[in-house]
Parts: sequence; structure tokens; C-alpha cells
Amino acid sequence: MNNEYMNHGVIFNAYPDSLAGDLCGSAQLLQNELRDCFSLFYILPSIFHSDLDRGFGIVDYGLNEEYSAAEGLEMLREAGMSLMLDIVLNHVSSSSTMFQDVLQHGTASPYCDFFIDWNAFWKDKGTLNDDGVIVPEAKYIRDMYFRKPGLPVLCVDLPDGTRVPFWNTFYQEVQNAQDRPVSIKAQLDLNVQSPLVWQYYEETLRTLASYGARIVRLDAFAYASKIAGKRNFWNEPETSDILSHLKTMAEKYGITLLPEIHGTYAEHLNDMLSEQGYLTYDFFVPGLLLYAMEKQDPSLLAVHAREMAEMKTPCIHMLGCHDGIPVLDLKGLLAEEEIQELINVLEERGGLIKNLHGAENMYYQVNTTYFSALGEDPGKMSFARAVQLFLPGIPLVWYLDLFEGKNDYGAVARGGAGAHKEINRTNLSAAEIQERLHTPSVQEQLCLIHLRNTFPAFREGGTFECTVRGHSAVFRYTWERYTAELMADFRTCSYTVRTSTES
Repeated sequence: MNNEYMNHGVIFNAYPDSLAGDLCGSAQLLQNELRDCFSLFYILPSIFHSDLDRGFGIVDYGLNEEYSAAEGLEMLREAGMSLMLDIVLNHVSSSSTMFQDVLQHGTASPYCDFFIDWNAFWKDKGTLNDDGVIVPEAKYIRDMYFRKPGLPVLCVDLPDGTRVPFWNTFYQEVQNAQDRPVSIKAQLDLNVQSPLVWQYYEETLRTLASYGARIVRLDAFAYASKIAGKRNFWNEPETSDILSHLKTMAEKYGITLLPEIHGTYAEHLNDMLSEQGYLTYDFFVPGLLLYAMEKQDPSLLAVHAREMAEMKTPCIHMLGCHDGIPVLDLKGLLAEEEIQELINVLEERGGLIKNLHGAENMYYQVNTTYFSALGEDPGKMSFARAVQLFLPGIPLVWYLDLFEGKNDYGAVARGGAGAHKEINRTNLSAAEIQERLHTPSVQEQLCLIHLRNTFPAFREGGTFECTVRGHSAVFRYTWERYTAELMADFRTCSYTVRTSTES
């Protein structure tokens, strides 16, 4: 793997156990069958010690040896593969050393202010309910960004007998049984006003750099700032201040930050991040590309591609990922009825709608594999991949898209409530991988990925052009004497790739 291509190369994305059981399976694949197809590997956080949300309930950032993580990282280093890893900014697991110390020592714990006491935060701004939890006055929470029904709290009994509701934006699992103690798994929000939290952030960045991380994805960072009366999702200027402090830390370790945020196109949050010099996610591409294929009209996608090319810093874009296909993000790009029409198509093809919760439900994403979203048509999958790889920015390839994975309803059923994302997280055995590698359409994807990752026309500093005529679009890259061109017909889902090297 040649890291000179990192700025224009392709990112591979998987869990440490997605391929052949452990990280070594992925490393072997990247060294052999996928050699030179990717410049960077984004390994999802179950590579660390975690207990909830398949990696995003972080216990600590030590390597999870169940997935041969240390050996796998060494194999990746030997192959010259750079890494992208996560730091979960907003929360840690209730099983973390910090929260367990609070449970054991209560207010005497040095980590007492590491977490957010909901009642202390909202003191004098609401009334106690029957559970002893303050319900803030409507003026303080009418604009608040909720991720689940009800107040975002986890009530915990401390050693002195007091019952404390801690801020808990995301997941929690509480199991009561007569014959054993209460079992709690939760993601507890961190108090960014605490110096200990910032020590924790810096220690984590140092650890990730030691593993070989060149890019660190800031998961759920927009929820980290908590201000009474604000939205508590991208509070300003507080959120920008948090990012600036983290950026200063990260630069000491040679790390580039990638803030992960889902907001509507109309809010232009990506533009704000790009202007501040951060890598950004382009969560608009998955839905826009599907829309263009359904309408047989690439014009809106082409407009967006030109906008991407003008961004101050690159965008990372994908088809599928460990989450669903974003639809909330499309607000401002597509009309409401167009978004709903797209959601209907995806549901008809087996996708599961995921909503946000507030005063009323609001669509957020559709959980599905991209292959199933395309009607499980290999030709359309290859076409979608070709278009993605010719869009400006840094392409990210979800492992299951590469191997044309179908919606896994069995995994959803086995996971129970809240397991909707498992539809697109199927682990593949070594035998399954080898079988799918021989599929012509998978080989077609690999040829396209290899071209995007290694051909000099895509290098940073070149030029990008996109022209549309009816149902067809031409995407063209030029760098010095190298040219790469994709001619894509959105009516027939057929394409032609041409490259040239003028001497």
C-alpha cells in the first residue's frame, strides 16, 4: 500500500470481525486479494473493549484481543496500511472504570463530575416528577434534539442511598430479575466542563495514534455541549470551541480529525466544518445517487458533485456504512415529497425506517444494505460504485457493499429491540469471501476501486469537471498528463471508463 495516495485514495470500512472472524482475516484480505485497492482502513470501535451498540459503548480503548487486534494491527502496519479509528466524544459505557468508581464511591469519587447529573444541571429550571427526575420547563427543551422517547436519563442508586438521574442521550439496557442484581448497560454522557474528561480525551488520542491512526472520527461530537435552553446538538459557539481544543490536541499526535454529524443540507454544517479546516462526511451522496438512479436524472447529483469539488477540505462519501442510508440529511436538497417517495422505495425493497423522537417522530435513516436498496441487482451495484468512485472527495467502501450483501433479517430478529442496524452488519466467513470474490460484478467493483486508489488523475491538486446531457453524465479528472473519465447513463445504468496518459 502506497500512502502517497492517501489524499485521493479509497477507504475500506469494516468491523474487526467482519471478515473471516477477526482482524487478521481483514489484514490478509487487504494484503492479498484486495492489494492496492485501499489506502486506509477504517476499523469500527468494537476493536476496543466495549459492551453496547457494537463498539460504540466504549469501556476503554484497550485492544479487544477476542478479535486478534494486536496481531491484526501489526499485519496492517507491515502492509503499509494507514488507519482511521473512532473516539466516542459524547459518552462512555456504564462498565467503564470511571462510572464504576462513581457507583462504588458516590460523591466521594474523583469521577463524580465526569458525568452529568441531570437534576443538578436542570436545578431551578423545572419540577420533579414522581420518579424524582426534574422535568425542565418547556422553554428550555422545546428545541432540544432527542434521540429516543422520554427524557434522556438513566437513574442510578448511589452508596449513600441517593438516586441520581444521569444524562443518557443514547442507548441503555436495564434488566431486573428477582434472583440476581439489576443489570445495567448504558452510554453515559460526559461532562465536557470537567478537566478529567479532557485528560481522558488526550489520553485516548495518544493511544489511537500509537495504534497507527492517521484519521480519528469524532463520533457523536455534536451532542457533547450541554447548555440549558439550547438545542444541545451543535450548540454554538461551544461546539466549535470543543472542536478547536481537540484539534490542537490531535495535531500533537499527527492526527487529522473527522467530525461525524448528521444534519440537514439546509443547515450547511459541513460547509462550516470545511471552512474551519476539518475533514467532513458527505452523507448526502447515498440518497442523492439512489434518487438519480430512480429518476434516471443525474442533474442534481452533478450540482452536488461540483459543490463537493469546491470544498476547502475533502469530504468522505460512501454508499452504505455501519449505520443506515441517511434521509434526514437530504432536507434542503430534495423536497419533502421526494424524500418520502425515496423512503417508500427503500421500504418496498425491505429497508427498515429509523426515526428520531421529539415532539413528534421524524425520519432519520433507512436501515438496509445498499445492494438491497438497489433491488439486489449486481449491474446497478457496479454502476453505483462507478459513480461513487468518480465523485470528488475520499470514497469509503463498506465491506458488505463490496461483497453484495443482502438485508439480514435474521440478525435483526436475533438482536431484538433496537437491532435494526444489524440488517447491514453481517459477518462473512473466509469461505463466503472467497466465493463472492469470484463473482464477476464483485471483480468489476474491485477493478474500479483499484483504479480510483492508484491512478494519478485522481490526485489532489488536479481538476474535476462534470457535465450532464439528459439522462447521462460525464465525470472527468485531470492531473498533469493523466486523465480519467466516466460516462454514466442513468437510464440504462451502464457506464464506460476511459483513462489516458499523454506523453
